[in-house]
Amino acid sequence: MLSRIPKNAIFSGILSRRCLCTAVETRTQKLERIADELLDLNKIERHDYVILLRYKMGINRYGPAVSSVQSSSSAASGAASSPAEVKEKTAFDVKLEKFDAAAKLKVIKEIRAFTDLGLKEAKELVEKAPAMVKKGVTKEEAEKILEKLKEAGATAVLE
Repeated sequence: MLSRIPKNAIFSGILSRRCLCTAVETRTQKLERIADELLDLNKIERHDYVILLRYKMGINRYGPAVSSVQSSSSAASGAASSPAEVKEKTAFDVKLEKFDAAAKLKVIKEIRAFTDLGLKEAKELVEKAPAMVKKGVTKEEAEKILEKLKEAGATAVLE
């Protein structure tokens, strides 16, 4: 029975371990035929095929498609459950609100310490306050930055 299956079968390793039946053989041959046909397509035909396959499977570019009936019912239930399900924020942004004019040099030095800005860039950042100092940092790191800026004489907030 193994002699019927082509040696270049895609699933030859899997098939040799199992008891073979004619349904498996035809399935393997069908898969090989489909693979060969896909390889024969040109670039435009492959693109059209991918679009058609996604459409048939209900998948769009941004994830699985949801029907309008499901989305309206889930939106109503989602609105009711969203206050109960509050996800904890993991990435924070540190924003410099204002600073004491006498402590401007200290604030610039602190900003240079935790960013890789040069003196000129750090000075411009401080002067255009309120400005975003650091984006996407962990809560612990953001709190350390806030503490250092407050010690230097600046007012900063987490967003």
